[in-house]
Amino acid sequence: MTRPSTLSELKASGYEPRTIREELRSNLIARLAGDEAAAPLFEGIIGYDDSVIPELENALLCGHHIIILGERGQAKTRLIRGLVSLLDPVVPAVAGCEINDDPFAPVCARCRRRVGEDGDELAIAWTPRADRYGEKLATPDVTIADLIGEIDPVKIAEGRHMADEEAMHFGLIPRSHRGVFAINELPDLTERVQVGLFNLMEERDLQIRGYKVRLPVDVLVVATANPEDYTSRGRIVTPLKDRFDVQIRTHYPRTLEDEIAILDLEVPGTPRGGRPLRVPGFMKEIVARVTMAARVAPEVNQSSGVSVRATISNYETLLANAEKRAVRCDEPEIAPRISDLHAIVASTSGKLELEYSFEQDKETDVIDRLLAVAVKATFDEHITLSDLQPVIDYMGEGWGVAVSDSMPSSEYTEGVASITGLHAVIDTLGRFESPGLMASAAEFVFEGLHLNKKVNRERAGGRLSYGT
Repeated sequence: MTRPSTLSELKASGYEPRTIREELRSNLIARLAGDEAAAPLFEGIIGYDDSVIPELENALLCGHHIIILGERGQAKTRLIRGLVSLLDPVVPAVAGCEINDDPFAPVCARCRRRVGEDGDELAIAWTPRADRYGEKLATPDVTIADLIGEIDPVKIAEGRHMADEEAMHFGLIPRSHRGVFAINELPDLTERVQVGLFNLMEERDLQIRGYKVRLPVDVLVVATANPEDYTSRGRIVTPLKDRFDVQIRTHYPRTLEDEIAILDLEVPGTPRGGRPLRVPGFMKEIVARVTMAARVAPEVNQSSGVSVRATISNYETLLANAEKRAVRCDEPEIAPRISDLHAIVASTSGKLELEYSFEQDKETDVIDRLLAVAVKATFDEHITLSDLQPVIDYMGEGWGVAVSDSMPSSEYTEGVASITGLHAVIDTLGRFESPGLMASAAEFVFEGLHLNKKVNRERAGGRLSYGT
């Protein structure tokens, strides 16, 4: 069906304009009541179904300006960008208008003039939802001109007066007219710029360099901030804080299952270089538990947070180390193991901010402790120590085991078969029929015995030696 191309055709079509709040509200209600109600409202958001999402839905139904508070890596920006899916697929606008002006109620001087000149023959363009979303990362160098606008010297040179509204160059917010505008890290704006947002959010008008320019833009403002900065004692001015109607607090994944679900979403388990990726469940758990342990560790500054990106980076690094071994040893699969964990020290460093009282500790020592906590918790979850008594007795007779992140998986097979009771315990972990999975499970058992103080361990990079 052909869309109207002139104002007269648009009127004849029966189209009725809506404010951005009405649009978001009605589309949300349709989603909640329709066939899509069972589908997630925000794609790629995990762990917020009973906390953040209901609060965000309430705010949209009320038409509120929203501030989302949370530490880094809590999907704040992804949440905001998900609002775009609640906008109409396309809306009519005055053709050629910089701010997607409504043909029925234009707010800029140029469009009002064109409506008067062209009447029902006014040309109509159709604006997609993506063009009605604007976003800006707040930094101290952001100016009023960036967000709201500035007198354009080129237009002045063309003969327009400085008080002429058409001499203005529109900023990001007017260009998001009839849409959603997001400001990430709001407290990083200077006080002068924060003050410039007052009228926009309450009275819905703009002022440029003291000239009285009435421009009632229709914008829903959504911002993000770190809770530590978003206080009257922080870097936010109180009147601006009062302009936000609702404050929503995000959080890190509260369960191990949610952390792993995010991991699986962000790092797909597709083959690499023709080799299938086969990751035992306990290895994913270890990577996820390292991050979760860091979020409660006294050595780590919790006000800065430990992002889910730490989990993702560590997992990708673990897979990379396993892939190198598969390539060098010409193995048919990529299967990470305990001896690969030393590689994640590099990807974890920089993701943690140590408390001042612990700064004398080496960052690698803190990461080693977190790894030990994660491996032991995972081992205790999956294996009963008493089932390993035959293995403990075997090693108590003086036998030792040496493993390495460069050792071919095929070399583990004979060793697993020769150690009494080891194969039976590995079978309780799952169907590990391939050499790569068998090697991963064997190293997991030996490391668990060490952390439970049943055997000793010596480590040199990716080489581990176990014995009594």
